[in-house]
Amino acid sequence: NGSSAHPAYTEIVVVRHGETEWNADKRIQGHVDVDLNEVGRQQAALVADRLSRECKVSAVYSSDLKRAFDTAQAIADRCGSIEVIKEPGLRERHLGDLQGLSLSEAAKASPEAYEAFLSHKTSQEIPGGGESLDKLYERSTSSFQRIAAKHRGERVVVVSHGGTIRSLHKRACPSGRPAKILNTSVHIFHISDGDEWTIKSWGDVSHLNLKGFLESGFGGDRTSG
Repeated sequence: NGSSAHPAYTEIVVVRHGETEWNADKRIQGHVDVDLNEVGRQQAALVADRLSRECKVSAVYSSDLKRAFDTAQAIADRCGSIEVIKEPGLRERHLGDLQGLSLSEAAKASPEAYEAFLSHKTSQEIPGGGESLDKLYERSTSSFQRIAAKHRGERVVVVSHGGTIRSLHKRACPSGRPAKILNTSVHIFHISDGDEWTIKSWGDVSHLNLKGFLESGFGGDRTSG
């Protein structure tokens, strides 16, 4: 089994992107390409520092949206100048007509889309080109599966978004409800040869506790974008 002590599974360290101005303003992002803010850049540096001190990372994958890619770039630079591989399947859910609105104005500005957003029906699409939860689940879990299959016995990092990470949790724990997913929180998955998904740890933000970066964390619940 060559260099690896664990050839039977892939360890994937999933990280949510750092904070953006829109997170801080509780504005719905979806596929809108918003930059990290100053807090987000500092969070990315802290999570990068932490991961660089843990086990060796063989690859870094990221959603192709800037807020995730820039977080991934910080991690890749600290973990030995690895090239970040862009994976569009790891993008946030497309939230249709709600994108760009703040949560407080969404109900008034686009009542139909807002109602669809709050629906518990997983097949419900959001008007304006938005995705259903089923579609998000399908693309994000298949993307994750491909990455796992390619890196058996290795440890890789995936940087993504709140909605996407909730879909991955659902695939591993179909009946569980994930705890809040804060900016740059770390979630560790083991994906075995037989495609069995196990969550080893969830929502770890110990790298932020020292710095008082935990106040905002908007977007960790199911109404995030």
